[in-house]
Amino acid sequence: MERIDNIGFGGLKLIQDTDEFCYGVDAVILSDSVDVTKISGPDKKVFDLGTGTGIIPLILSSKTQAKITGVEIQREVFDLAKRNAKLNELTDRVSFINEDVKEYENWGKDLKSCIDIVTSNPPYMAKASGLINDNSKKMIARHETTADLNDFISAASFLLKDKGDFYLVHRPSRLVDILCFGRDNKLETKEIRYVAPRFGEEPNIILVHMVKNGGKELKMLPTLYIHDAGNKYTPELLNCYK
Repeated sequence: MERIDNIGFGGLKLIQDTDEFCYGVDAVILSDSVDVTKISGPDKKVFDLGTGTGIIPLILSSKTQAKITGVEIQREVFDLAKRNAKLNELTDRVSFINEDVKEYENWGKDLKSCIDIVTSNPPYMAKASGLINDNSKKMIARHETTADLNDFISAASFLLKDKGDFYLVHRPSRLVDILCFGRDNKLETKEIRYVAPRFGEEPNIILVHMVKNGGKELKMLPTLYIHDAGNKYTPELLNCYK
């Protein structure tokens, strides 16, 4: 069943199918981690890999005038993303392509080294790991099916300009893979931020900022806590919605 939600950014709305995968806080904190001062003008280009219904392009569209493109493999979800751009009257600067991320050398051949910023909230679960959801769309959103983590990182490097930025949200358990795949693809990790449900609990999300051909200097940012002791959003999390 479809519903229309107000996502809390500039009055933008999002059509979601409640029987399928709905966006969570991951997309919000990833969007907030992007340095939008680097993409303030309409001549700047952003790509979101594994965009789903387009939540990250929509959020970023409220913060920048850049041209934003989302890549989504699932046809029905891709169609929903297009409807979301139309619903918010953003089709002039937010668009989507129905492609497999791992085929980036084909659909992205004219975009190589042309993109200023790439973002991604890819499937967290590696192939053949974790509980498999019977809903195929939820399964594809949560598990690596065709493109894996290395494919997402390789695609980002392929698209980015020299010194372009890649922003990724994932699980802390995949950090070693992220760092190794990144360096193999000329993406140097510059910032890491752990995200924990509450103070005193172990982080369950990680934000990683990489720079193509960047220098070897890493900064650890303060942990972001989602909920306070009263199970309400913390001021830091609420600030992500501003």
